[in-house]
Amino acid sequence: MGLLKLFSKRPVTPLKLPTGSFTVDKHGRVVVSTVPQSFPMELQREIGECVLKCFVGAQQANLPLNELRVNYAGFRVVARYMRGAAIVFLNPVTPMDPGKSQT
Repeated sequence: MGLLKLFSKRPVTPLKLPTGSFTVDKHGRVVVSTVPQSFPMELQREIGECVLKCFVGAQQANLPLNELRVNYAGFRVVARYMRGAAIVFLNPVTPMDPGKSQT
């Protein structure tokens, strides 16, 4: 039975979706952050680098992209381009209340 323990994985606890914003410079380094410290800095860097790649790619293709919005089922990412840097807003999305209208 000890052999089976080699293949068992420890349960991974999911991260709580953060609320906050952070700014990345043109090299992808996080400069300022209001995201909780419980959210790993490495994930902030990774999100920031992806956002910067989108803005740089659009600039190289001569597309006027100043804002990027990504909507997942339970999470929203909004990023704004700022002369080589970017500010990224992270917001968890709560399920819509049936009585409220979507705007």
